Amino acid sequence: MPDFDLLITGGTVVTPTGRHRTDIAVKDGLIAALGPPRGDTARETADAGGLLVLPGGVDTHVHLMDPADTEREDFPHGTRAAAAAGVTTIIEHSHGRPVRTPEDLREKVRHLDGRAYVDFALAAHAWPGDTAAVAGLWRAGAAFFKVFTCTTHGIPGHSAADLLAHLRATAAAGAVSLLHCEDESLTEAAEEVLRAAGRTDGGLLPEWRSRDAEVVAAAVAALLVRRAGARAAVAHVSHPEVAEYLAAERARGAAIAAETCPQYLLLREHEVLRHGVFRKFTPPARARHDADEAALWRLLRDGGLTHVSSDHAPATAEQKRSGNIWDVHFGLPGLDSTMTVLLDAAARGELAYEDIARLYAETPARTYGLWPAKGALAAGSDADLVLVDPDERWTLTNDDVLSKAGWTPFHGRRMTGRVTATYLRGHRIHDTRRPPTARTGRFLPGAGHSGDPAGG
Repeated sequence: MPDFDLLITGGTVVTPTGRHRTDIAVKDGLIAALGPPRGDTARETADAGGLLVLPGGVDTHVHLMDPADTEREDFPHGTRAAAAAGVTTIIEHSHGRPVRTPEDLREKVRHLDGRAYVDFALAAHAWPGDTAAVAGLWRAGAAFFKVFTCTTHGIPGHSAADLLAHLRATAAAGAVSLLHCEDESLTEAAEEVLRAAGRTDGGLLPEWRSRDAEVVAAAVAALLVRRAGARAAVAHVSHPEVAEYLAAERARGAAIAAETCPQYLLLREHEVLRHGVFRKFTPPARARHDADEAALWRLLRDGGLTHVSSDHAPATAEQKRSGNIWDVHFGLPGLDSTMTVLLDAAARGELAYEDIARLYAETPARTYGLWPAKGALAAGSDADLVLVDPDERWTLTNDDVLSKAGWTPFHGRRMTGRVTATYLRGHRIHDTRRPPTARTGRFLPGAGHSGDPAGG
């Protein structure tokens, strides 16, 4: 009988602390051993010679719309895109049908059975004034609470008082929150002026969802996280100034993480003038010049920005063209491209491959209580592995997009580095010869889970 289910041989294993050439043995879905060849046998052997072996991506900010209106996106398309892109775990929340009760969570888990190619956790939505729901949802298995400080996607925004009450409730429960930070008084005032002026051009977006609105909300949120003794992450940090305010509160003791996304690293503020609705996401791109972009990459390297996610919130090209800048959906597709963007950044010297293992695997898994089962290449962890050819040069195009969006803001961009195979719990769910075919993804209850997904 074979010693193991899978042996990955000859690859260069990459962790946040370094890289070394070694073999990985997998048994019963877990990493059983890492080390030099010992003559072990396995039912399947994969030759990773010349390739990097990274932990599967852990993307903790994803919108797949299920079980609401799935015209824009659904779990089968979105998680298929994730698998092909080297992402093996996601945390999802859809605004079309918010999760506000344990029963909502249980219903969603039931609906998603058999619809995912990768493993997934699910977030809940915080509602202003409804702090009584926090403890039950956390026990039910919610991965985090999504909190808005401005009304967006139909979800009401939290005032500073509402946010403090929520954070105190999460601190008492031991829960964690993901905070969308834009100050509602500033966005509302700007919208009133812009609409009165009859503006419909793309240039209104950075004036409406301004840098000041983001900075004010993030600075207040970070201070309140510290005062409440809570744990939280600020979503989609768009500019170094926002990261600096968060770092200052972190230095004072706040348990506040800072997430950013590829759109803030590679897209520029002025692009909305030409691309219009195809650059409608919020906060919008802020980088105005090379120095802004360089500063964000530097913050990723030194930990000022703690991790990366896609904020995958797609709409099809037809949907984006269906109205003016006020009317169409916020959001961009990102699951298809985030790992690719990071691999290319490593090839260009903006990051090290070790940084990718930290930023897109270990730190997000730690932040939301999924580590070390997820985000680690270590004995006992889930055998979620990605094989990467670091030298392959290729052009990312809309044809490479497997999500329902069918397009990418990085169309035509030359890339170096490509995922050649993805393994979920030791099973190959994608390789370059064939797209993902098996929906074997499992629901991952959050860190506060106690019993079934209803909080029992």
